[in-house]
Amino acid sequence: MTLACKQEPYVESAAVSNPDNFHHAVKNLSDIIVHDILSPPVASRVYAYPSIAAYEVLSQANPPYNSLAGQLTDLSPAPQADTSKQISYSLAAIHAFNLMGKELTFSEERYQSYMDTTYQTIKKEESMPGTVYKESLAFGQQVYKHISAWAAKDNYHQTRSFPKFSINQEPARWKPTPPGYMDGIEPHWKEIRPFVIKDSDQFVPEPPTAFSTDKNSKFYKETMEVLEVVKNGTEEEKEIASFWDCNPYVLNVTGHVMFATKKITPGGHWMGIVGVACKKAKADLMKSIEAYALTSIALADGFISCWDEKYRSNLTRPETVINEYYDEEWVPLLQTPPFPEHTSGHSVISRAAAVALTSIFGDNFSFDDTVEVEYGLPVRSFTSFLHASDEAALSRLYGGIHFRPAIDEGVKQGEQVGEFVVANLKLKG
Repeated sequence: MTLACKQEPYVESAAVSNPDNFHHAVKNLSDIIVHDILSPPVASRVYAYPSIAAYEVLSQANPPYNSLAGQLTDLSPAPQADTSKQISYSLAAIHAFNLMGKELTFSEERYQSYMDTTYQTIKKEESMPGTVYKESLAFGQQVYKHISAWAAKDNYHQTRSFPKFSINQEPARWKPTPPGYMDGIEPHWKEIRPFVIKDSDQFVPEPPTAFSTDKNSKFYKETMEVLEVVKNGTEEEKEIASFWDCNPYVLNVTGHVMFATKKITPGGHWMGIVGVACKKAKADLMKSIEAYALTSIALADGFISCWDEKYRSNLTRPETVINEYYDEEWVPLLQTPPFPEHTSGHSVISRAAAVALTSIFGDNFSFDDTVEVEYGLPVRSFTSFLHASDEAALSRLYGGIHFRPAIDEGVKQGEQVGEFVVANLKLKG
């Protein structure tokens, strides 16, 4: 009689389940997003799907955690791991993340090189058997393909062929700004399928103040506030504006010479804050992936909600108003991004991300934001995620690129998005 040998479950070592492996994967994705110059809305999509793929893998090995299937719009259950096989769920989660990230970015060779080097390092440190390595990558690829098929139906590819935004010459309407006079970015982003919110217009903010050049009008006063803040800004206000700039494509013009400076996106900054928070809290791999997934979903839905309002109200920017009516030599401290004014994207997505992070790490989680040290910016310290989001929102006034209502209403809009995401996603049983 032949007795079947029951295969023992594979037990991961601390080396392969080290959350730093995943933090490095997210950082690599951020670096490639910067390299590929992806716009803030597009970047938010690129962060969300890989994070969800990783979550759907690792949650299978952590029973208190629930699948996001049936919770995220149109997401069906992912393939389940074959428990008769020996699988490193940590490696599979990282692989699903990387495959999804590679698909959604342009620098495929750079991405593949990172993956090859990283996996060999993990395999060597773990002394991982070849069969475990192979089965782990195979399972990660299964889940990736499932998430990829879901992502392909979110209307992103269709919007690539939609018409450009048409410029209206009415004084109140947005028009391209110097120095690049770029077309409006992603005018059809509201057509992207949301992740948790029901529709792009679920949280419509109060409209912007009515355009007016009357010196007794509210709009005039709001315009003068921006002009004066830039003109008389304190060093602290200037530092805050620069710290939260997060413009992925700053066009520098010197005489006849033009060159671009690449920087991290607003969503990328907040994904970096997720890493800072996880390391401070000594979060394990599962909690880290939970934090990245929840925050990236809040960011993605925040952009969809914000962009819905931007191209509905279609309000002109402070730079245009001030140059055309009051001071043609005035320039904002920051370069005006190429899309309409209301609401402020930083205000919306920062608040949504802060609400998501607060739900995981608590209200009074102080941290040092070191995310953009590599871009020559100093460390700034915050008493909470909401504190950081408040500063991120105000930075747009200090930088001269938003009127105050875009900031105040953006914070409210972001809070609504963030609270809805948190309330409607049950990550743990």
